[in-house]
Amino acid sequence: MAPSSDDRRAITVDMIIVGTGMAGIGLARALRRQGDTRSITLVSADSADDYTKPLLSTGFAKRLAPEALVRQDATALAEELDATVLANTRVVALDAEQQRIDLDDGSTLYFKDLVLATGAAPRRAMSIPEPLAERFFSVNDLDDYRRFRAALAKASTRVAVIGAGLVGCEFADDLRAGGHAVTLIAPESTPLPRLLPAPLGEALGSAFATGGITLALGRRVDAIQRDDHDALALTLDDGESRTVDVVLLATGLAPRFELAQAAGLSANDSGIHVDRTLRTSHPHIYALGDVACIDGVNAMYVQPLQASIKALAATLGDQPTPVSLGAWPVVVKTPLLPVVAYPPVAPVTQWRLEGEGDALCALGEDKDGRLVGFALTGACVRRKVELSRAVPALLG
Repeated sequence: MAPSSDDRRAITVDMIIVGTGMAGIGLARALRRQGDTRSITLVSADSADDYTKPLLSTGFAKRLAPEALVRQDATALAEELDATVLANTRVVALDAEQQRIDLDDGSTLYFKDLVLATGAAPRRAMSIPEPLAERFFSVNDLDDYRRFRAALAKASTRVAVIGAGLVGCEFADDLRAGGHAVTLIAPESTPLPRLLPAPLGEALGSAFATGGITLALGRRVDAIQRDDHDALALTLDDGESRTVDVVLLATGLAPRFELAQAAGLSANDSGIHVDRTLRTSHPHIYALGDVACIDGVNAMYVQPLQASIKALAATLGDQPTPVSLGAWPVVVKTPLLPVVAYPPVAPVTQWRLEGEGDALCALGEDKDGRLVGFALTGACVRRKVELSRAVPALLG
């Protein structure tokens, strides 16, 4: 629907992409590579710097300043893509019927096609006293990285990482390599519980402990207070206390689906629901990346994202292409012990273990003995390609 004649601040754009992470920028690049000349506007809630998100959890070991992670700023990005890039701008409302978004500066944009690449936000799994909130951080984008790095430069080197999932383990290892004293706190008894069966998780935990990371697994934070030396005292549920200077929260990610849901699109905690062409319940609105739930599957990893970008670029180029995720093993950046895992695509009846020491291979088998997932540590990660060819694709 076209804007009304009295809406002087309204602009119509062929395509709007909300989000300038790997998903949004990657899609815009793919469209330009295939010769798409439509007008594109990218709307970014942050600085819209072009960087690679997985590098955020490797920057402390390499002592990289935030600027070192930036490939180009928003101005250079706009020039490369021949696009409009709106940095530090938030979408406050989406009207799907009128194909319109309202921005926080009071302006309105109408679109022919819209791609929601809004990503996921850190979950807050604990209550933080307001006076101490400035000591707690999550690192989900480059601006977060800037703030956290600045805090570490001002404080001592004691860091508590709360959460032993993918993000928590990668940052714990990276911060340790960067010279910080790290305590890893999580309610689970072993690291990476969603990716690794217990024996492999124990191997990773042992490698962490040997490498100098203090483990407080199977524990929760019961109380937080400032001690007499202006440090944070974290009281755990077993009564023990850990003294740290800052806390990194790595308690999971939640898809940012609220904008779509408020507009009447099908969405819930699992993300914005899309079909295999990444189309939402509205024919001209798509979702891509961490926010997209594809036929019931939300895969917040790089390889599924790359496959989705390729498919959506083709679809938007008038060649409808269902996304195929294939087999996408997750490579975990934990130098203390290399880890690769392919989350099972069906219920596992048994994990068959092979190897010894920290070189372990776990083969997840269903009730019929078929391989449906695997996990590898240490020297066994070299089996990644072999086993990836043997497991079924999640979305074939």
